[in-house]
Amino acid sequence: MNPFVFNTSSSVIFGAGETARIGTLAISRLGPDLLFVTDQGVMKAGLADDALAALKAAGCTVTVFDAVIADPPEAVVQQCAAMAQGKTGVIGFGGGSSMDVAKLAALLAKSGEALADIYGVGLAKGPRLPLMLVPTTAGTGSEVTPISIVTTGTNEKKGVVSPIILPDIALLDPDLTLGLPALVTAATGIDAMVHAIEAYASKSANNNPVSKILAREALRLMGANLLTAVRDGHNRAARGAMLLGAMLAGQAFANSPVAAVHALAYPLGGHYHIPHGLSNALVLPHVLRFNAPDAAAVYAEIAVDAFPELGDIGTQARADAFADRLHRLAEECGLPTRLRDEGVTRDSLTLLAEDAMKQTRLLVNNPRTLTYADALAIYEKAW
Repeated sequence: MNPFVFNTSSSVIFGAGETARIGTLAISRLGPDLLFVTDQGVMKAGLADDALAALKAAGCTVTVFDAVIADPPEAVVQQCAAMAQGKTGVIGFGGGSSMDVAKLAALLAKSGEALADIYGVGLAKGPRLPLMLVPTTAGTGSEVTPISIVTTGTNEKKGVVSPIILPDIALLDPDLTLGLPALVTAATGIDAMVHAIEAYASKSANNNPVSKILAREALRLMGANLLTAVRDGHNRAARGAMLLGAMLAGQAFANSPVAAVHALAYPLGGHYHIPHGLSNALVLPHVLRFNAPDAAAVYAEIAVDAFPELGDIGTQARADAFADRLHRLAEECGLPTRLRDEGVTRDSLTLLAEDAMKQTRLLVNNPRTLTYADALAIYEKAW
């Protein structure tokens, strides 16, 4: 067995209604003066009301930063980090963007590092402020990953990857995801499935048996529950399974990194502001078909976790059916399945392919070597 490293959040707390404990947890682990990082949608929906009340009841002084937007730009990160100065701790509450911004705010406010200097793997050294992350979607797994994604310039995404930004506490409360809109549920759910698939098939030298086990359990949970969560948003059992599955997938890909699906998805978010989960869903089946000559056996292994009905067919046929079944799942969830449906123009595909090839941190993990011509062909098929 090859040597590997597996890092995850120091403490994971999971359970319906666990948000009620946030005040007690925060006062003991993060201190009394907190920055609460979220977005305006979460605030307007009232999702943060109980958490804020619990924090104040525990004696915490809370400053709310609710200017996070999807695909957060550097300016938002810097603004948040400035507000974190002098605080005893940071809470990220919301989707992946809010949690990513909270990670970097906790880091920059304490370490004094320059954001421009820490893009890449292992460059952020810390220290950081005490940090708690609370997801309100079942998708990114950001609450257990050492990764934060930032939009630099106008449309390029870069990542800060360092175990220093793993939180002290990941608090997962399925009740926070009840009633999440169907399309958001679908896109974030498929995003999490992508995390598991790419982690399992990753060519990373750190691909490891722990990540593989987590990825398979994540696919089992999400394959069995995504459609139910989409169609019945108040089904607690399905919501809990999705939230747990997304976290397990996050732990998997945090240690066995993702690859070409994400590399091709990032330019769609950067140029067209397509939500990250949907960007992944749009290119996923096409990347899997491209990879199949080198990864059919791997895909066949995990296909039955997500879709048990595929267990009775041969390896190559099962790998092909896996890609087809994921495409159909997106359709069944009501998601668009063509780039043109999201306003992507055909004449922009060359630019998208050029930008995808800049994601060398991800492409090195892909099961099959991918060239510019390959990326362009995948976008053509997805268009």
